[in-house]
Amino acid sequence: MAGADTIDVGPLQIRFLVENDALSMFECHVPPGGRVPAPHSHDAFEETIYGLSGTTFFTVGDERHALTHGQAVYVPRGLVHGFDVGNEGAVFLAVATPGVFGSAYFRELGRVIAASAGPPNPQDIMSVMRRHGLTPASPN
Repeated sequence: MAGADTIDVGPLQIRFLVENDALSMFECHVPPGGRVPAPHSHDAFEETIYGLSGTTFFTVGDERHALTHGQAVYVPRGLVHGFDVGNEGAVFLAVATPGVFGSAYFRELGRVIAASAGPPNPQDIMSVMRRHGLTPASPN
């Protein structure tokens, strides 16, 4: 995936396909072993994830889903969720409704990660998440 419309967030690549008041839709490429967002919730929108390739393991609440090509998982508002990928990496499509969550989050997060000499400061990441309506989950 290449082009000016691709947002690099560490090793993840995000490409927005639709961004309006009704919905935000983006494609996410996660390489094998790619660092993924911390488990989180969001109260302002629902999210539906559709598998395009590879296997993405989504944990939504207490349920774990192995999402492969053609499968979808729904994330209701307020429910803690997170994901990781299999050994081959994965590509999925995410749709947030309504479209209150967008590319600004990924651009800011990408800048924070790129500016870090080593692993980014978790507090900086959580601050970006909160500014964009995501609530990091409390550690167990």
